[in-house]
Amino acid sequence: MKRFIGLTSLAFVLSYFSGFGQVCISQAESQQMLKEQVLPLSTQGNSGIQIHANNKFQTIDGFGYTLTGGSAQLILALAPTQRLALLNELFGTGKNSINISVLRIAIGASDLDANTFSYDDVPSGQKDENLAHFSLKASEKDLIPLMQAIKQINPSIKFMATPWSPPSWMKDNQASKGGSLLPQYYGVYAQYLVKYLQSMKALGLEMDYLTPQNEPLHPGNNPSLLMLAAQQNEFIKNHLGPAFKKAGLKTKILAYDHNCDKPEYPIEILNDPITRQYVAGSAFHLYNGDISALSVVRKAHPDKEVYFTEQWTGAKGEFAGDFNWHIKNIIIGSLLNDAKTALEWNLANDPQWGPHTPGGCTECKGAITIQSDGTLIRNQAYYIVAQASKFIPTGSQRVEMSGLPKGLVGVAALRPDKQVAVLLQNETKDMIKTTISYYSKQWAIEIPKEGVASMVLR
Repeated sequence: MKRFIGLTSLAFVLSYFSGFGQVCISQAESQQMLKEQVLPLSTQGNSGIQIHANNKFQTIDGFGYTLTGGSAQLILALAPTQRLALLNELFGTGKNSINISVLRIAIGASDLDANTFSYDDVPSGQKDENLAHFSLKASEKDLIPLMQAIKQINPSIKFMATPWSPPSWMKDNQASKGGSLLPQYYGVYAQYLVKYLQSMKALGLEMDYLTPQNEPLHPGNNPSLLMLAAQQNEFIKNHLGPAFKKAGLKTKILAYDHNCDKPEYPIEILNDPITRQYVAGSAFHLYNGDISALSVVRKAHPDKEVYFTEQWTGAKGEFAGDFNWHIKNIIIGSLLNDAKTALEWNLANDPQWGPHTPGGCTECKGAITIQSDGTLIRNQAYYIVAQASKFIPTGSQRVEMSGLPKGLVGVAALRPDKQVAVLLQNETKDMIKTTISYYSKQWAIEIPKEGVASMVLR
C-alpha cells in the first residue's frame, strides 16, 4: 500500500503522458496503477481494433467528483505547501496532474458536510419570502475559498450546482430531511437558486450546470427532498426556467439527477413542450438500474444531453472489484451511452469517513483519505477518474471503435489536439494481445488479466 500514500510516490506513475506510442496500464488486483509502458508499432495487418475518427458522437465535458463541504474542510486544513501540491496534482495540466475537469457542488449542505444548513436559514416558525437573510456565509470559510483556489489552477474547470434540500421553512415538514417543497414557495425557491448563482458568479465562480434536486426520489438522506417528476416539471416550467430567462443566466438546467432505474422521470419532463425549452438535458446515478438508461433518454430526446453525476465507493468495498466495476459501468459505460460527464462521489474524507451530517452517509469513501497527520491515501475513486481524466480532456469527442476482441470493452475519443485517446478494459482472467490501428499507424498492445489501459494515439 505504500504507493498510495503521500505525493512523492506518484512522481513516476503520473509521469507526463505526451509521447506517442505510450500506454498507462492499471492492474487493480495487484494495485499496480497507471504504470507507463511503451506501445510498440506493429506490422501484423489490420485485423485488430480500428479507430474510426470520422464517426463522431457526443462531446465530452469531463470527469471529476463532488467537492463537498467536508472535502473542502479537510483539504484546507492541510499545510499550505501540501495543499497547493495536492490541488495541482488534481486540477493542473502538468506532468504530475490527473486533470480533473468537472466538479459537482452542493447548494447549501450535502450529507457530507459536518452539519445541515441552507443559505437562508431562519429561526423555527419564521419565513423569509423576500430572501432578506440569504447569505453564502456558511460556505465562506472552506468551500468557496477552495473553489477559488481551484479556479486559479484550472480556469476552465466546470462546476455543477445541486441542492440537497431547500431551506426548511419552504418545506411541508419544516425539516432538512425529507418532505416536499410547498407549492406556494416554488417561485421563492426559484429566486433562491437564481440568487445563489448570481452570488457565486460575483465571486468568480460561475456554475455551468444546475440540477434542481439531488436524488429527488430519495427523501431518507439528511438533507434531502422528495420531488416527484410532476413536481419538478411544474417547478421548472413555471418558476425556475422563467426565472433563469429573466435573469439572463446561461447555467444549463439538467433534470432528474437520480438512478438509472427511472428513465421515465426525465422523459416525462422533456416530453412537456414548454418545460423542455428550459432544460438542456438530464443527469443520472447508478445505485439502481442499468447505465443504458442514459441512451434510452437520449434516444427519446436526441436534442437533449445526458450526464452521469454520481457514484460512490464504499468503506467496505474491495479495491480491485470497485475499480473494475466503475471503469466498466461509470467511465466506459456512461461514455458509450452518450454521457458528457462521468463523476464519482466524494473527493475527500477522513479515516472515519467523515465529516458527515447526523443521518448522512457513514461509509462513503472519498477519492482521497486525509489522515490527521496530513498523510494522503489515494483510494479506488482516485484511480477510476484518473484513468480517464488524464487522457480525455474537455472538448474531446467520442468516436467509433470496432474490432474489439472478446473479453475487451472500451471507448475512444478524438481530443482537441487531434490525437485519439483510447481506454480499454480486459474483463478476462487471461492476457489479451491485439493491435490498434489509427490512420496509417498500428500499435501492438498487451493488456494483463483484469487490467485497464489508457493511451493516446496520433
